[in-house]
Amino acid sequence: MAAKLASLGKALLRRRALDFSAEETRFARCLSTLDLIALGVGSTLGAGVYVLAGEVAREKAGPAIVLCFLIAALSSMLAGLCYAEFGARVPKTGSAYLYSYVTVGEIWAFITGWNLILSYVIGTASVARAWSSTFDNLVEQKISLFFKASMSMEVPGNVLAEYPDLFALILVLLLTGLLAFGVSESALVNKIFTGINLVVLGFVIISGFVKGDVANWNLTEQDFMDYKNLTNATAPYPIEKEFGVGGFAPFGLAGVLSGAATCFYAFVGFDCIATTSEEAKNPMRSIPVGIVASLLICFFAYFGVSAALTMMMPYYKLDSQSPLPEAFSYVGWAPARYIVAVGSLCALSTSLLGSMFPMPRVIYAMAEDGLLFRFLSRMNARTRTPLMATIASGVVAALMAFLFDLAALVDLMSIGTLLAYSLVAICVLILRYQPGSINSSSQSAKLVELVEGEKVPVSGGESGDEDGMEAEDSPLQESFTMKLLLFPSAKIPTQTSGTIVYATTAIISTLITVLCIIMANCLSELRAGQPAVLTACVILALLCAACMVIICRQPESKEALTFKVPLLPWLPLFSVFVNIYLMMQLDFGTWCRFTIWMAIGFVIYFAYGVRNSNEAGTRASSGKYEPAMQSKSPIYRGAPSDSDLEGASSP
Repeated sequence: MAAKLASLGKALLRRRALDFSAEETRFARCLSTLDLIALGVGSTLGAGVYVLAGEVAREKAGPAIVLCFLIAALSSMLAGLCYAEFGARVPKTGSAYLYSYVTVGEIWAFITGWNLILSYVIGTASVARAWSSTFDNLVEQKISLFFKASMSMEVPGNVLAEYPDLFALILVLLLTGLLAFGVSESALVNKIFTGINLVVLGFVIISGFVKGDVANWNLTEQDFMDYKNLTNATAPYPIEKEFGVGGFAPFGLAGVLSGAATCFYAFVGFDCIATTSEEAKNPMRSIPVGIVASLLICFFAYFGVSAALTMMMPYYKLDSQSPLPEAFSYVGWAPARYIVAVGSLCALSTSLLGSMFPMPRVIYAMAEDGLLFRFLSRMNARTRTPLMATIASGVVAALMAFLFDLAALVDLMSIGTLLAYSLVAICVLILRYQPGSINSSSQSAKLVELVEGEKVPVSGGESGDEDGMEAEDSPLQESFTMKLLLFPSAKIPTQTSGTIVYATTAIISTLITVLCIIMANCLSELRAGQPAVLTACVILALLCAACMVIICRQPESKEALTFKVPLLPWLPLFSVFVNIYLMMQLDFGTWCRFTIWMAIGFVIYFAYGVRNSNEAGTRASSGKYEPAMQSKSPIYRGAPSDSDLEGASSP
């Protein structure tokens, strides 16, 4: 039994070997840097800016929604920098799924990929619903009234929508066909609609600041009471629930943090750029530039639109479903609402395309590795797109948009994305302190193999240069001692220093999770200075600080990359903290639904993936070599050479 458990544990933590000596990608390399920026902006500036802003301002944050977007943008930017470094390291399809696979193991890779699929499916379906709702608002709710009257779905538990959304179904299927037709055609359509979107948002921001009133950021309870009296509402009023306490942040700090967790959904989309690694012309440069540029553009757009919206109209009067058109009607610019509505349809179309674009590529990567059913990895020879994965994901998303009420699932999407972002940050941190390289930018790059009794220069180092000399002088094998935690014996990473960082990162991730749980559930006690809660937080913070000091003391890799995350290890760890804290802001029902989704995924993995994985086949085939274990290092750092394979097969 112990042997079986040990074997299962090794299987769960096996890491994928990156063989860069293989043939050229099966995808078509046709996307420029501008295409990637347009894809990132288009996929992000959709439902968040046209629908979510009104909902969060109305129910959670009021005018402080600008702070919600700022916090959410910070979390996304931190994650975006980590994605940018990995895009420079590993220019292969798979995004966070692949990054986790080569760094922390197969089970974590499956969890990441499974949650990315969840995020993209819900994102696609919810944006399709938002598109349909915006169009319905444009025609004065005639479509929804017709379907409610003739095809109403009355199901207990609010699982299904009030009526089947035929428009959303057709839209998703049409875009599925466009994606299956070709990447370059999809990119052209995306650029056109993204341009229209940015023009409309510029009009909204300028108009909002012209027609807005800063007094709407400092409303009082009397303003709310006057509004209720004008609408002949019956007393008593649920003032605290509907109005809060007034002012800039009417629902307090808790409302701002809760709103930030929901607003994070608005920034989901930039990671689709990371899935284009095998379709970008120059992925090592285009992916980092595309991610950072698209996030900056999206933040300024969200910040400007949310500020304009809450100045144009009191937050408690906002329409949660279609806030911008109603805001223009409120300020007396009724014709402008049609311009905004048409622009929002273009924006939602690009957002929908951006949600649908990465979904089949993650499914393809998992199916090609054997963690999902292999028929999903079939490619179309003419269009060079993952045809089966595109069709399967499009049909599932179309059915969800057609039948389900997705309001309760938006937060579930945020859990999956935040978890993926956290794992990418952890992977970046671990890899920067490991010996060797997984960079495929040059076939001449040399691997650092810590072979006993042999000295090998580091990647890129020649026999006479500084890096090469450091490799010659550094100890290749060393035994662990407590002294190495703070005083490492080498100037470049070794097996031992890499393992120290690996273990310390696991410990600090656990400590951060516990700290975030306490802070999220005991925020009022913490602010009041309750001794037990305060002591627990201080102890956890000190332990985290000690772990960060240990990581900082370890030698960092000198590998040359086109982009590196700055302020290591502080920035990745802060990204993990922000992401986990935002996850803890989500309600219990969301976590229950997340548990069900993960249970379904684990059934698939343990019934199919764990046995059909490519890595399982590699390790079982005559014991030639085990990619993750060849050098007994936490990371497998490159493709083995012919001599490595011959040596591994010899007795």
